[in-house]
Amino acid sequence: MDTKGKASGKKINWLHLLGFMFGVMVIGSLAGIANAGNITTWYATLEKPPFNPPNSLFGPVWTVLYALMGVGIYLVWKSPDSPQRKKAIQVFIVQLVLNFCWSFIFFYFHLIGWAAIEIVLLLGMIIWMILIFRRVDKLAAYLQLPYLLWVSFATLLNVSIWWLNR
Repeated sequence: MDTKGKASGKKINWLHLLGFMFGVMVIGSLAGIANAGNITTWYATLEKPPFNPPNSLFGPVWTVLYALMGVGIYLVWKSPDSPQRKKAIQVFIVQLVLNFCWSFIFFYFHLIGWAAIEIVLLLGMIIWMILIFRRVDKLAAYLQLPYLLWVSFATLLNVSIWWLNR
């Protein structure tokens, strides 16, 4: 975004931008809130690898990632109508649903192995989303790179926890 309130050469509608950011953060927060009780109970009893971050790190990281996702989908949504834009929005929705479901598979149902399979699917959808976003709005794609890196790390963490607790 430049100093004149433009992103990717287009004027920013701040209300829409905040709406997209808020909407994505609400969806992510709902999964987190619904499963919070299992973090201090069931999750605390699992054996974890030495690189497992403190629980206090997850909330702030996910807040930033959901905000970046919101900005990214806003930029795509603001782009001219095209088949690529439509596909980018569809892929975004699918990856967001997978993101939402992972928390329930892992924390609510305690299906660590199934969660590992699901997060690999999510990782693939994130890569696809970035590739499709790039065709529509490069900034939207680049804003998803921290999400890709974090979910790559989360995939390693999920698989490691499954391995240690199988």
